[in-house]
Amino acid sequence: MSTTEGTDTGWTVVIADDHPLVRDAMRHALTQSLPNVTIIDAASFDEAKVVVDRLGTADLVILDLNMPGMNGFTGLAAMRAAHPLVPVAMVSATTDETVMRRAIEFGAAGFIPKSAPLETIAEAIGQILEGQVWLPPAAVYGGTEAGTSRQEIAKRLRELTPQQLKVLSMMSQGLLNKQIAFELTVGEATVKAHVTAILKKLGVHSRTQAVIAARLLDMKTAE
Repeated sequence: MSTTEGTDTGWTVVIADDHPLVRDAMRHALTQSLPNVTIIDAASFDEAKVVVDRLGTADLVILDLNMPGMNGFTGLAAMRAAHPLVPVAMVSATTDETVMRRAIEFGAAGFIPKSAPLETIAEAIGQILEGQVWLPPAAVYGGTEAGTSRQEIAKRLRELTPQQLKVLSMMSQGLLNKQIAFELTVGEATVKAHVTAILKKLGVHSRTQAVIAARLLDMKTAE
């Protein structure tokens, strides 16, 4: 376990990965984009948990999906349960889009492939620190639209009506159709129609994909 400190205490980031080279790459991306950053290394989930428990908080925790102690998404869920206000980004060698989307479902603020260029890693971390959710666009839409850009996602969000945006926002909060209907004082069938329209306009096939698309842009671009 090691600590790299910036010139002034600004951001505090915990990088947990059992491969030193990966930690070095992440550290390089962070120091290049965030000059005032304190970085603390950990080689396992247990080490990372001890660090965050000791700190009480952190601006970001980066967890390797397959390092010792993670047990799949169990480690992510445990970290989120212990520190719900701390954003957690997952990193992995996998480029499986289903795995990436599952990570967001379990509460990750982003999923960064280890094969991503340093510039992309820095961009992803920057957006997560700004409160957004980051995924490669292909993970939102799947292989059929792997080239879909964030600008295209924003364009599609802008095509939603104000009522559809409200429904999507409530979907992002985890509300079910019945709960959304109650909040909007409309029938459940109306909400189902809105959801169907939202999926069609966004070009996605599930509520999860729609929610990820909204979270990627924090709904702000669509407003």
